[in-house]
Amino acid sequence: MPTDIKKIPLSYATCSIGTSKSDTLPRKLEALHQAGFTGIELAFPDILAYAPAVLGHEVAEDNYPELVTVAKDIRKQCEAKNLEVMMLQPFANFEGWPRGSRERADAFTRAKGWIEVMRAVGTDLLQVGSTDTPLDKLAATQETIINDLRELCDLLATHNMRLAYENWCWSTHAPTWKDVWTIVRQVDRPNIGLCLDTFQTAGSEWGDPTTSTGRIEDLSMEELNRRFEKSMEELASTVPADKIDLLQVSDAYKPVRPIEAKMVNGAWPRARWSHDYRPRPYGGGYLPIEKVGRAVLRTGFRGWFSMEIFDGGADGEGQEYEMGEYARSAMESVRGFLKRSAA
Repeated sequence: MPTDIKKIPLSYATCSIGTSKSDTLPRKLEALHQAGFTGIELAFPDILAYAPAVLGHEVAEDNYPELVTVAKDIRKQCEAKNLEVMMLQPFANFEGWPRGSRERADAFTRAKGWIEVMRAVGTDLLQVGSTDTPLDKLAATQETIINDLRELCDLLATHNMRLAYENWCWSTHAPTWKDVWTIVRQVDRPNIGLCLDTFQTAGSEWGDPTTSTGRIEDLSMEELNRRFEKSMEELASTVPADKIDLLQVSDAYKPVRPIEAKMVNGAWPRARWSHDYRPRPYGGGYLPIEKVGRAVLRTGFRGWFSMEIFDGGADGEGQEYEMGEYARSAMESVRGFLKRSAA
């Protein structure tokens, strides 16, 4: 493996390890530290779940003064284990609400609260996922979305913080890497970049969990592969390395039974796929994720590669595992992924 590839820092999203209530945040941090990860994406739900251990009672998700206290405790634990809190995630359904709406006011109130938590935990990066709110509920213009993200960037900039914008493959307005890259360029702020993701990219442009083959079926396999290769060539040649904040790494199982092609309990098919069917690389998945890794490395990016795994098995029903062992296997798989992507 080339020397510069070996130096790529490796992180893990705290929301994507552990299968039981006994898998607490401190135990997650210890497992990731022992496996050799040097950073974490801290998930906001993990802060909420850990709060009773610090404060002795449940904490509401908008009780930011108490969440700051919890965040300071988490920061000390991470520092003791030499784990950098690389990012706070997932900040969802932020952009595009009509001006003057309660939802827009709530979104910016939430942003200000999360910034306080970020300051307390010691991270300067906020992940924002491209909204999956139905377009008929939004102002639904690209200009509104761009202006909202500009305003958030400017708010973050006052704290020397950055925004990592991610394409969620079930997003109602930006499901592909090219969609979010177009928006990031139009936002035109120095502190906005991309949170790229192997699952989100291959899952939006190549995979389809509602079909028996697990892939997009209105194209031949040859044409589907050709288009995906062309997309990855475009990513490699048009996105500057300094506009990528991280690459999240996972694969996907082809569901044992195709996922029903409609919204269920407020979640689109690809959202349900994302939540329950995402193993580590070489852990039973089938998406062309190495093509994404290769394209990102070809940009010159050598920043964080971060594992984000939601491994509910091929039936999506969930499975038990021991965290320490799983974290070690995840480290092995991401190193293998890096080696193959760099080949």
